[in-house]
Amino acid sequence: MRILLTNDDGYHARGLAHLETLARTISDDITVIAPADEQSGKGRSLSLTEPFRVRRHGDNRYAVHGTPTDCVMFALADAMKDNKPDLILSGINRGGNLAEDVSYSGTVSAAMEGALAGIRSVALSQRYARGGAGEKVPFDAAMAWGERALRPLLAMEWAPRTLVNINFPPLAPEAVKGIKVVSQGLRDYGRVGVEKRADPRGFDYYWLAMGSRPIVPAPDTDLEAIEQGYVTVTPLQLDLTHRDSLDALKSVYS
Repeated sequence: MRILLTNDDGYHARGLAHLETLARTISDDITVIAPADEQSGKGRSLSLTEPFRVRRHGDNRYAVHGTPTDCVMFALADAMKDNKPDLILSGINRGGNLAEDVSYSGTVSAAMEGALAGIRSVALSQRYARGGAGEKVPFDAAMAWGERALRPLLAMEWAPRTLVNINFPPLAPEAVKGIKVVSQGLRDYGRVGVEKRADPRGFDYYWLAMGSRPIVPAPDTDLEAIEQGYVTVTPLQLDLTHRDSLDALKSVYS
């Protein structure tokens, strides 16, 4: 099996090194193509108004000065055009990609690009406990449970243009309760705000600030399952059409 590895935390991220260790339990045919710098929150953005440059770090290893989607496009159109991957793994992200996070996430977006190309694609993310960000994030749960989460996916048929989103809870491996297949959840959007600061010259600038308002997640969702201590597995699709609204909309234009 030929596997492409990418991420949004950057070529030198610890999570990418962990992902390669995990991928080598499946195959030795590995290609790494990841952003040169962190691209978290870039979603499915593309480098359309400027070129991107690529630095080779050895056989089948590239750092792209662009977005996660650029990385997958470069892989399929150039670096791997004669030997397309059978599987794309994106991650292991430093932090969870749950609920509406999937629409912001570069990690998930790289997997979306793979799915669009008809390639089995999986996004993997390690959630961390509050106060444990940065280099302190432990990937123990992801490493202990990663192969158990991936192996069954490789043996099943996938619907066209779908991808799988996996999140690991911020627990020691022995504390993880198991693996749950669940729906994508939804948080209260009111958690988003901005933090205003001033630079040394007196000009204002802003940091996006995510609130910590408690939520009660809907049952059988990724938000609920990960709080309960499970690895979450969620199938996603590229078709965003809200089909229940089609007839209502057609009626107003008739």
